[in-house]
Amino acid sequence: MSDLPQAPAPRALLEAALYMQDLDAAEAFYGGLLGLRVFQRVEGRHVFFDLGTAVLLVFNPNTTENASKTGRIPVPPHGARGAGHVCFSMPREEIDAMRRRLVASGVEVDSEFDWPNGARSLYVRDPGGNSVEFAEPWLWDELKAEAK
Repeated sequence: MSDLPQAPAPRALLEAALYMQDLDAAEAFYGGLLGLRVFQRVEGRHVFFDLGTAVLLVFNPNTTENASKTGRIPVPPHGARGAGHVCFSMPREEIDAMRRRLVASGVEVDSEFDWPNGARSLYVRDPGGNSVEFAEPWLWDELKAEAK
């Protein structure tokens, strides 16, 4: 691969995508329950949530796995079936507060524990079955440092 042109590696994740058919349920969970701001919704296709420097995209796979009918924005078809995963970065105190909110609203906790490095993770499922994790922001720091 040494004959390939050089390019810098990406340094941040700009967006993450999950797929679920019921976009109303997605908006109620991510917007209403988690408090993320919806900044775009196209009925039957997608709902987009603002995370500051990143965006959570929730698509209906039935519509996004087909080519766009407009050539104006040539995004290629995409989609996934089955449960995906997303992890939100939060300090421990905020994870605890989110846990209380989720449980009070009837959301079942899949798992919660402290990793060997001491970082806390909480796992639940969204209405589409996707795994949703809340973890302390330094979860990966030790492992990434060891790999350098």
